[in-house]
Amino acid sequence: MLALVHGANVPPGIFGEEVEERGHRLDVWSLAWGTPPPRPIDDYAAVLVLGGAMHADQDDRHPWLRDETFFLERLLDLHVPLLGVCLGAQLIARAAHAPVRRCSPPEVGWVEVQLTAEAADDPVFSRLPPRFLAFQWHFYEHEVPPGGRELARSSVCTQAFRLGNCVWGVQFHPEVTEEVIECWIAESPEEVPCPPEHLRAETARNLEEWQEIGRTLCSSFLEVAEHAGVPA
Repeated sequence: MLALVHGANVPPGIFGEEVEERGHRLDVWSLAWGTPPPRPIDDYAAVLVLGGAMHADQDDRHPWLRDETFFLERLLDLHVPLLGVCLGAQLIARAAHAPVRRCSPPEVGWVEVQLTAEAADDPVFSRLPPRFLAFQWHFYEHEVPPGGRELARSSVCTQAFRLGNCVWGVQFHPEVTEEVIECWIAESPEEVPCPPEHLRAETARNLEEWQEIGRTLCSSFLEVAEHAGVPA
């Protein structure tokens, strides 16, 4: 499996742990590195597209974002199972020709998310609670790609979608660890809409349950990938 990363501080987190626990190998790669992927793309059973501090429309600052969009278009054409997180979901939506734009207000911290009726028979989201607190850190949103299904919403924007039978995007961060959250707070305290110590206290209360949801989501996606018929 392949994890597309967009910075050292946005790692696979508990997703990486779940991949290894299911007996798979996870390669980590970024188009920003200017190097080929560790293996030919046809070798990967699935791809995780993770978050990042940049925005999906900042091709002028990060020219490799345009290359990543073309790369994701190819993966969509090949029907490779994809799971996008935050920026990753926005980039998948962009590759599938859905608008991506700034959201108002931004969502940073713990936000209530509710599943839609479309989630009831979804192979990934049907295993999640109908309503939950999700950890968020984003300033952009995306529309549901043409032909896609909206699976979850917050009061602000779409939180999850499925495209076809093997592509998912989530606006929240189900992969985070306590260390990662602390790193983001320390790096960008001005982006936190409450005193940082309040966010730390909320995280202490909510993180264990949230990580169980993240593991369930990742495990369900991996089951889809394992049965998708793509060579491992």
